[in-house]
Amino acid sequence: MTFEPGELDRSKADLAETLRTLRKRAGRTQVRLAQRVNMSQTKISNIEGEKITPSLVDVELILRALDAPSSLAARVASLARTANTEWQDVWSQRRTGLEKKQNELAGFERSSTVFRYFLLSMVTGLLATPEYVRASLAHIPGDHSKAIAKKLERQAVLHDTAKRFTFILTEQATRWPYLQGSAMAIQLDHLASVSRLPNVRLGVIPLSGHMPLAPLNTFTVYDTRVATVETSTGAMVFRDHRDISAYLNDFAVYEGYASFGEEARDLLSSWSTQYRS
Repeated sequence: MTFEPGELDRSKADLAETLRTLRKRAGRTQVRLAQRVNMSQTKISNIEGEKITPSLVDVELILRALDAPSSLAARVASLARTANTEWQDVWSQRRTGLEKKQNELAGFERSSTVFRYFLLSMVTGLLATPEYVRASLAHIPGDHSKAIAKKLERQAVLHDTAKRFTFILTEQATRWPYLQGSAMAIQLDHLASVSRLPNVRLGVIPLSGHMPLAPLNTFTVYDTRVATVETSTGAMVFRDHRDISAYLNDFAVYEGYASFGEEARDLLSSWSTQYRS
């Protein structure tokens, strides 16, 4: 499916209007529909008022309760999937301030319990040293002191033992020379240190052996609710269960190729030694 950025915004309004129109044509009140689909009337009202975006399961239940014809149901389900996808371009993020993006990520971290990070090309902010964080924003014009402070502040979530984190980094992500040699060695040592936290599993996929897959993007899955996928010009946010399941499946495959524990720390130590030399 091809998504146009403007289409993603319009689809939410279109979905709400379509569901509202179908309900009225079927002669059902919000209260009656809510009873048939085992939802609250408030939720139905919020869906029709664009205050919340219904999941595909919600939409399918509503369409079934309204006896929507199969041809129409397919079109509305497609609209629902589009509505559950969000595009965040980097230029909008820069205009509104990079700290706003950090606040959004902090919100995901507060509301989630199980985190899965697949890191293809660089270290994520939760695992980065202050120097690495500063370097990651250095190419963007302007004062980013607030965003840097927020990135570093977010790292405290790693010490919340009620949450579980799995990080999978490719060798490229850990070794890409983003900093000068000694600073890169410190970053690699920091990864090894974080890997010892009791609620953190940190794995590394070395560039050796055979791996019959080629990952295309860095992505993160929060519980089983949200998946974010990064590109060079922005990020896609998926809430459709089919998209999330696909990324969970990919993550499980990459997890099988990763080295964890002492084996991962041995790799990180050897790469750190190379930078120091």
